[in-house]
Amino acid sequence: MGLFDFLKGKKKEETKEIEIKQYSDSIELNDIEIELSSAEKKESTIKLDLVGEDNTTAINQAVHKAIDGEEIELHTATGGKLYQETADLKQVPPLTEEEAKTIQQALTKAVEMSTSKTEELEQTEQIERAEELEQIEKVEQEAEEVSQQIQQAEQEQNTEQTKEKKKGFFAKLFAGLDKTRKNILGGVDNVLGAFTKIDEDLFEELEEVLIMADIGVQTTMNIIENLRKRVKKEHITDPQAIRGMLIEEITAILEEDTQQQENLPSPTVMLVIGVNGVGKTTTIGKLSHNFKEQGKNVLLGAADTFRAAAIDQLEVWGQRAGIDVIKHQENSDPAAVVFDAVNAAKNRNVDLLICDTAGRLHNKKNLMEELKKIAKVIEREYPQAHKEIYLVLDATTGQNAMQQAKLFQEVADITGIILTKLDGTAKGGIVIAIKSELKLPVRYIGVGEGIKDLQKFDAKEFAKALFGE
Repeated sequence: MGLFDFLKGKKKEETKEIEIKQYSDSIELNDIEIELSSAEKKESTIKLDLVGEDNTTAINQAVHKAIDGEEIELHTATGGKLYQETADLKQVPPLTEEEAKTIQQALTKAVEMSTSKTEELEQTEQIERAEELEQIEKVEQEAEEVSQQIQQAEQEQNTEQTKEKKKGFFAKLFAGLDKTRKNILGGVDNVLGAFTKIDEDLFEELEEVLIMADIGVQTTMNIIENLRKRVKKEHITDPQAIRGMLIEEITAILEEDTQQQENLPSPTVMLVIGVNGVGKTTTIGKLSHNFKEQGKNVLLGAADTFRAAAIDQLEVWGQRAGIDVIKHQENSDPAAVVFDAVNAAKNRNVDLLICDTAGRLHNKKNLMEELKKIAKVIEREYPQAHKEIYLVLDATTGQNAMQQAKLFQEVADITGIILTKLDGTAKGGIVIAIKSELKLPVRYIGVGEGIKDLQKFDAKEFAKALFGE
């Protein structure tokens, strides 16, 4: 009910006392409720002038203006009475001065309440907004902390998994090098235990032990010469001290110019060469599996077309790893296979193309011409690709592996060595000879028949496993 309705219903002879009750959103005058506007209010002033003439109309309109925060004036008509006209401009019974004052007080309180309520609402909204922003900021901060914790946990998990993998491979490597370790250090300990002083006889017997351990003649001579110089310079007299010095010399050879090969750039074309029987095709299968696990898109090329079942064997490995194989018929031109494989790699945007090749060392001239032809095809068809040539050697062949490496080095620009079958052989010293004499980096070593038993060569880890540290 509006205030105008209240005023309209007033009778001239009704009681002069008006009872006012205030609520949160209304005022009650003599048990008649007047609703207040819920819109935002500004502080307003209400003036009542009870002197003079006035033909004031629409007091109800004035009331609404007051509630909306506008400044208004109410004047009395003749005889000190305040008159109000109806919507039809008809006169209604006049209000007494006391009634007008009471209404003024009610209007003032209504405006004050409305203004106060608006201010309270604004303050409440500001507080709620601040609290909301604070809560949002807190939630975002907590989310960021949780995200960081998840990332840290994942990194720690990956680190632990990597450590476990390394630990597992190191254990295999340590066990695989057991015979080589005994062959080298066992012979060395026997020699050193038989001498009470350091003399030339000791060095000669030590030299024989190292050569028999497939460390190689030239490498052995270099090691012995360094030991002689150190004994003299450091005034060593105890033969047992030579054991530690020998380990240091061999470790230095293994770690010399050691640069871990970074991830191969994309695209890369890799030729894998080696004589028949060294595990070349099997090594390619393991390599492709490793690279695919690293997230690389791999393609295989079966360019060893002269060995019986080489193509089928590579296909089996491709199926195991889920990798396509580009092939031709048996006895077809290897360069033609490489041509098709290179173009397939280009069209499919693969990261790595690994090509198997023939290993007919008995005819070095033909082998040289074949590799040159293949290299020419790759360079012509895919000049922007990175090139690698890996030589696969069988560790069990000892010095024969060294001779193979020297021959292949004459016909190809070898960029890395893959040494297979290190597990269970006493001829693991060949790694030392290859590093020392050929200056070729050992990229991978195999210590088992499993698909994950081919791992990157780590000189420090190999030295630790070799000497049982």
